[in-house]
Amino acid sequence: MSDSEPPGEGWVEMEVKGLLLDPASETPVLLLQAVGGTLVLPIWIGQMEANAIAMALEGMREPRPLTHDLMHDILRELAVDVVRVEIWQLREGTFYGRLRLGRGEQNIEIDARPSDAVAMAVRAGATIRVAQSVLESALELDLATA
Repeated sequence: MSDSEPPGEGWVEMEVKGLLLDPASETPVLLLQAVGGTLVLPIWIGQMEANAIAMALEGMREPRPLTHDLMHDILRELAVDVVRVEIWQLREGTFYGRLRLGRGEQNIEIDARPSDAVAMAVRAGATIRVAQSVLESALELDLATA
């Protein structure tokens, strides 16, 4: 457990449900859905990250590695596993994420934007989980102004 993880925090395993374009803001929205459930968490992300996630979901790769492919390849060559992605906090309308990496017995935590972390998770086949407190806070957001 890290200092940034509240003791006893509950987690919900999520999967990428899809990507869509918010018609009001013309901003991509990443949709995460609870595994085996109906709860959906929308996260507004950048166009580049949306493209990276979409390409990975479709199993596509450019002839030359893009940033997330490069990072995935570096980790693989260094024998570092993407164990899971966590979206652990929502503060002032901003989601905070991290990569949980492992190499042998060593566990590594890296701060990451949720969109970049999800792009890595899709490439690595890693679990995505969201803190229960984040889901509860997200339900209180006025999504019309997000």
